[in-house]
Amino acid sequence: MREPDPRPVTDRLAEVFDLVGPLYRRAQRKVEQDAPIEGLSVGVRAVLNLLREHGPMTVPQMGRAQALSRQFVQRMTNDAAGLGLVTFEPNPAHKRSSLIRLTEEGERAIGAVLDRERAVLRRIGGDLTEADIDACLRVLSRLLHLLDDVDVD
Repeated sequence: MREPDPRPVTDRLAEVFDLVGPLYRRAQRKVEQDAPIEGLSVGVRAVLNLLREHGPMTVPQMGRAQALSRQFVQRMTNDAAGLGLVTFEPNPAHKRSSLIRLTEEGERAIGAVLDRERAVLRRIGGDLTEADIDACLRVLSRLLHLLDDVDVD
């Protein structure tokens, strides 16, 4: 049986942040290495995936969901529109904030990217259990929730 780590929980949580940054940056690079097939940047991929998961959204909604500035999300949305992957539609709830919707081409592009990402993740997950993944998700979700008050604009 493993000995409990004597360091305070705050030190251990700092270790989580120390790993999350490099993990995120490496994952970004991997997506961008693989995405030229669809011509997607990490930012465009994030927009497409949000729309795939949640349906049509406004730029401010996407910015809040991803803790990104509206300006950045707008640029990524414009890039995606330039590639024919999304359309801008009137928003009955707000005249100045269009709804962004995936096109069929956008659905195909994000589907191909996600399929490739999952193929890579299948190689990684070998000895991880459902409990390991549940614990990881619980801790990361809690840390994210603790930072909900951070303004991204």
